[in-house]
Amino acid sequence: MSSGAAFHLPPAFPERAAWGTASKLRAWQQEALDLYLGKSPRDFLAVATPGAGKTTYALRVATELLSAGIVHRVTVVAPTEHLKTQWADAAARVGISLDPKFSNSVGRHSDDYHGVAVTYAQVASRPSLHRELTTSRSTLVILDEVHHGGDAKSWGDGIREAFEPATRRLSLTGTPFRSDTSPIPFVTYELDAEGTLVSSSDYTYGYAEALRDGVVRPVLFMAYGGSMRWRTKAGDELEARLGEPMTKDFVAHAWRTALDPKGEWIPAVLAAADRRLTEVRRHVEDAGGLVIASNQTQARAYAAILRTLTGEAPTVVLSDDLGASKRIEDFGASDERWMVAVRMVSEGVDVPRLAVGVYATSTSTPLFFAQAVGRFVRARRRGETASVFLPSVPVVLDHAARLEEQRDHALDRKPNPDDIGQMWAEEQALIDDANRADKASGALDEGAFEALESDAHFDHVLFDKQQWGMHAQVGSEDEEEYLGLPGLLEPDQVSALLRERQSRQVKKAPQGASAPMPVAAHRALAAQRKELNTLVSTYARQKGLPHANVHMDLRRVCGGPDLAAASSDQVSERIDKIRLWLVGRR
Repeated sequence: MSSGAAFHLPPAFPERAAWGTASKLRAWQQEALDLYLGKSPRDFLAVATPGAGKTTYALRVATELLSAGIVHRVTVVAPTEHLKTQWADAAARVGISLDPKFSNSVGRHSDDYHGVAVTYAQVASRPSLHRELTTSRSTLVILDEVHHGGDAKSWGDGIREAFEPATRRLSLTGTPFRSDTSPIPFVTYELDAEGTLVSSSDYTYGYAEALRDGVVRPVLFMAYGGSMRWRTKAGDELEARLGEPMTKDFVAHAWRTALDPKGEWIPAVLAAADRRLTEVRRHVEDAGGLVIASNQTQARAYAAILRTLTGEAPTVVLSDDLGASKRIEDFGASDERWMVAVRMVSEGVDVPRLAVGVYATSTSTPLFFAQAVGRFVRARRRGETASVFLPSVPVVLDHAARLEEQRDHALDRKPNPDDIGQMWAEEQALIDDANRADKASGALDEGAFEALESDAHFDHVLFDKQQWGMHAQVGSEDEEEYLGLPGLLEPDQVSALLRERQSRQVKKAPQGASAPMPVAAHRALAAQRKELNTLVSTYARQKGLPHANVHMDLRRVCGGPDLAAASSDQVSERIDKIRLWLVGRR
């Protein structure tokens, strides 16, 4: 490797740096590099948001250490087979030769290489071999997405045994750390003000900072609700509306029903996402879309729906095999519209042209969500935005609203009994275990959960922690107002257009229109209260006020009792009043 190679390292692979960045490194990369070289630590943890350029930063550190003779070998540990190849390709551009085909069974690599790229599973299967390689020459170990060191006890024990003698260890992650309490090797934990052990990073570059610097795209989250009906294991038929307050088990079952490809929710959301992609491609010709599915069966079904919608067969990535890596690479280099995947592209995979996503998965941890959204945020030129379509599920919407927050890994975090996502994850694990078992056909289905029907409606757009828009029917003019936002916009332009569209929607909304068929008084009043609560929620988010304060202001202006005791006429008056407030008329 040429010692000058480090100084020709581009700011971000595979694309050049965003506008306004330094010719060699982005500002954060240079700052983190200076900190690293100044401290010369044995262990260093860099936390940088997906799309910020962690690969570039780590390879620059590697070239500096190799050139200085501090290390003579590099080992990169990545979560997947595909990422091993991606690391090797990136390293080759700066004169570092890594062997991504290194095999435990062979146990050595050619002298042509500076080191190897391996997976966490590969290390865990033969940690003694990798320890021997680490001790044979002074070694820098780059632990990509280091949180995977806590995925299984064997993985954590494996990398600890293999790399404990390493000369230097550089740990990287792009997401909030794990929600469990498995300690991650080579990560420092310190007591916080509340006496909780939390992870401590040496350098952090969050989404908020990257957005400010123009390194990543802003994200519009398109939330969709709808009516869901399902049959429980006990044989009862239940119904609920996704996006409305309900118990955690109802939310989990409604969410599961929405994702069923036999219903109408998924086809409607996929159609909306494809219309959004068409609009984006008017300005970004090669923009692509990604659907993240829960399992292979649903991925195939979603791909069939997209083929019917677009007339074009999407790229389908079902597992981490040799063919999957090639399909991802081919998709990234093409101008095809859609890719459907299960988990493989949830983190680390760089397909910078991805601009529209559908989060059609039951996985609900903040780590997975942040990694999934990270596939869409890499900025290539000024004005690009990302659009991610979500189910109106509280845990998912909360992750979206908190995307800019920094969260550390707490070793003694208390479990949350109301964690809907965890509840579903446990149920899905039982289903997966049952499906893997060789039982008599039909035995698995007796009394099992069954999704019966679903439909979809547009709920709102979540952008910059604010909710914009109100309920709209799928295919309606109101929905198209939001799907048709231009593909190239500055963040302040996005906010201005969302405000304008919401104002038009509020003005067009029917006031006091009667239902075409007689409705029981209690149902009609419940519908009015729901409408008022929706308007209050929209106004509260717009103004940054608590919902309760808005309700109190309405009651003060309009008179009458609390909402629970208000009459139909009193609720109607409050609806008319808040509509005026929403368009700036007090």
